Amino acid sequence: MQLSIFWRLALGSLAIIVVVAGVNFYALSQLRLLTALSTELVSFQYPAIETAKRLTTSLYAQLRNEKKYLAVRDAAFLRDFDDEAEEFRRSLTALLEQETAPDGQKLLESTQRLHEEYRTLLRSYVTDGTAPSPIPADEYETRRDALIDEMTDTLDTYVDLHEARVSSLVTDSRARSARAEGITRQLVVLAVLLGLGLAAVASYSILRPLRRLQEHIRQIGQGKFGHSVEITAPSDLRELVDTVNWMGKKLQELDEMKAEFLSHISHELRTPLASIRAGTQLLLDEIPGPLSHAQRETLQIMTDSSERLIRLISTLLDLSKMEAGMMEYRMAPTDLKRVAEGSVNKVRLLAEERHIKIQTDAPPNRVWVSADSARIEQVLDNLLSNALKFSPEEATVSLRIQPDPRAGVVRVSVSDTGPGIAPEDVPHLFERFYQGRMQARHAVAGSGLGLALVKKVVEAHGGQIQVESELGKGTTFRFSLSQPRSGVPA
Repeated sequence: MQLSIFWRLALGSLAIIVVVAGVNFYALSQLRLLTALSTELVSFQYPAIETAKRLTTSLYAQLRNEKKYLAVRDAAFLRDFDDEAEEFRRSLTALLEQETAPDGQKLLESTQRLHEEYRTLLRSYVTDGTAPSPIPADEYETRRDALIDEMTDTLDTYVDLHEARVSSLVTDSRARSARAEGITRQLVVLAVLLGLGLAAVASYSILRPLRRLQEHIRQIGQGKFGHSVEITAPSDLRELVDTVNWMGKKLQELDEMKAEFLSHISHELRTPLASIRAGTQLLLDEIPGPLSHAQRETLQIMTDSSERLIRLISTLLDLSKMEAGMMEYRMAPTDLKRVAEGSVNKVRLLAEERHIKIQTDAPPNRVWVSADSARIEQVLDNLLSNALKFSPEEATVSLRIQPDPRAGVVRVSVSDTGPGIAPEDVPHLFERFYQGRMQARHAVAGSGLGLALVKKVVEAHGGQIQVESELGKGTTFRFSLSQPRSGVPA
């Protein structure tokens, strides 16, 4: 089942959207992980470290208030100690509630226990002043200092623990960030390549049948109607392909009808025209009786017109055969120089009437080509006739024959010094019945079939005809014929 253009584009776009969405989802998940790490650092790790440091500071403040009280026995210092100790207890309890790691909880619980021992020790040492202290001063200070040192060491260990965690989280965050950046970059490149690949596949699957269809339409425009094109195309284009194939078949039918019509008409016209030409020739030869001057001129005009019409009909018939593929070419080693001399002799009288010089540039020896001599003679006749038609009086028409042994061909060119051909006319020169602006401007008679026949004959010989022209300086037609591979007649 062939997908339509809409579904091809829709599925391709959907695939690209899915890939881009996958890249975005991965990037978003990594961003969430990095955000969670940052949140943990900001909301717990750093505050825990700061709280532990404040607890150490508070512990030293309690120690100072205690020493002041013991030194001066002022109750205000004892109250300050109690306030500081109560704040220490609340901060430590809050920190313990937030702590989730077992080792951290153990350190905080140890600190809490030691602090309670410290307060109990102080209460047991301090009396109301009427009775002596049950604990000697030296023993009290020793036990107090040991508790203070143990609490500060425990808090420092707690700080070190969280600082290690912070360092680990920062390192992990950097590693995750770098890894996510690399993977995201690779996924973006992959998404771009996949998107381009899908776009190329979708475009190729759509443009390829369109280009084949365009080429088929171009061939139809060139007159090649004989075959249909089979294209694997989206369902949207199938109807267009079928329509173009139908159009080609109809054009083929019309072309065959036209060729048959031209062939029939040409054949039917040839016989009466030949009779008219034969009859006028008999009259010109004065076989029925003598002619007056006016009668002879009239008969000469009739003879010339009938011959021109016979040539036109012959050209139409030949073109119809060529386009139908029915023209037979008798390829054989041919002396191109002899064929060229025959064509030059045919137009020599016309050239002399207009005082035009025909200059032939050819090797002194025979020039052999593999060709149908009669058809090549038609080519040279048409090219030389056109050159003479468009050349002014006392001009020069050049026919050049140049063998190229390395390429295995003989190059032929016919040049004139006429008005030249307009650039917009050049692409249409070899179309049937086409007459350019220069021909209409200079009122040159012609059917517009000669160059079409020339192109068909040259292409049938495996060559191509080219034209070079410049307004006001003249025109040159060039073509080449292959040399025979086997030996040539002596």
